[in-house]
Amino acid sequence: MADTSPHIDTRTAEAIDQVNATGRVPVVFIHGLWLLPSSWEPWARLFEENGYAPLTPGWPDDPETVAAANAHPEVLANKTVGQVADHYAAVIERLNEKPAVIGHSFGGLLTQMVAGRGLAAVSVSISPAPFRGVLPLPISALRSAAPVLSNPANRHRAVPLTYDQFRYAFANAVTEEEAKRLYDECAVPAPGAPLFQAATANLNPWSEVKVDTENADRGPMLIIGGELDHTVPHAISQAAYKKQQHNPGVTEFVEVKGRGHAITIDSGWREVAETALGFVQRFVK
Repeated sequence: MADTSPHIDTRTAEAIDQVNATGRVPVVFIHGLWLLPSSWEPWARLFEENGYAPLTPGWPDDPETVAAANAHPEVLANKTVGQVADHYAAVIERLNEKPAVIGHSFGGLLTQMVAGRGLAAVSVSISPAPFRGVLPLPISALRSAAPVLSNPANRHRAVPLTYDQFRYAFANAVTEEEAKRLYDECAVPAPGAPLFQAATANLNPWSEVKVDTENADRGPMLIIGGELDHTVPHAISQAAYKKQQHNPGVTEFVEVKGRGHAITIDSGWREVAETALGFVQRFVK
């Protein structure tokens, strides 16, 4: 019988071994669409300075650099939410200790999914993409997703954002100068499939885009939203929070004033990172 288990590349396997060798509590960072694991580098340094062992595994087949991702977008295509969730579950299951898990955007959704499987000691879901049962569909969220959803063929492609699209979806709450820098340094094409899956989750009883919000092993969870986020507006992050309140574990919500979807990568990243760090420190040290 063929092996259908998620493949862990050599680079990630070595990073897992290094984390296990530290004896410290691991912190797994999960990026979202249009970004790479490198977007977490400042966060990883902050958590390492505070005694944790950071791990920034990519989605399956993620290139190492923004330049490589933009040169070969085809390697990013055809990744589904279920595949990526299983990939991160496989990474986490190789750790010696149950980790803290922190994710942004679709990474925030994936964080809730792996926490719902009982794989996280504590989790922080930042500007999380919606899952089945999260009903609000604000106009700004639809506009942010339009570069992908406007063409059904994009389901099987990796789709880049133009600068103007990135400015609206990610960088609306920063200066023009910073928005251009973030676009040049961070933006990569994204697989279209997850956005189509999220858009139809409430119409599909068999959707992969679902979260077990009631698992007693979920652990404490913090959801963070940005006040000015176009891609995941308050209505979406608040609806996810209300669903997660069904869990017996600690569930908290923080909205960061004046911030958009680039909340984890813009010049104000440290405020958000320290909020996440403080929550993690309450439960695992």
